[in-house]
Amino acid sequence: MSAKLETGAVAPQFDLPADGSGRVTSASLAGKKVVLYFYPKDDTSGCTQEAIEFNGLRKDFEAANATILGVSPDSVKSHDKFKTKHGLEFGLASDEEKTMLQAYGVWVEKSMYGRKYMGVERTTVLIGADGRIARIWNKVKVPGHAKEVLEAARSL
Repeated sequence: MSAKLETGAVAPQFDLPADGSGRVTSASLAGKKVVLYFYPKDDTSGCTQEAIEFNGLRKDFEAANATILGVSPDSVKSHDKFKTKHGLEFGLASDEEKTMLQAYGVWVEKSMYGRKYMGVERTTVLIGADGRIARIWNKVKVPGHAKEVLEAARSL
């Protein structure tokens, strides 16, 4: 079962495979603001729109000393294709085992047309340079979301 995180809590540690056959760890991001955006699936309409919006503001996030990291249960191979297809210039982490998704409380029971299943609840977590959760956006609606996260990152 997934835990629910709270603002001010220390962000859960992670170590995951990432696009380009690399790895991304919480330790490698220490001392920076981190935008973790959790999304259900590569190359679906909402997830693509969200990725493109974050990518379009990438330089603004960098200017705010914030690193963007997308996380989904898709494979590294899927992430590599998704990044290439849409020209994404930020990291994507693969959590096929769902350990990070559970630690961040975003692996939840969902329902569609009366059918229940487990999946990723579209969520963004802003982590401060101190390693604590500064803000959480649950059940994200994509349009304009990246701009809202950028403003929050700038004000940290």
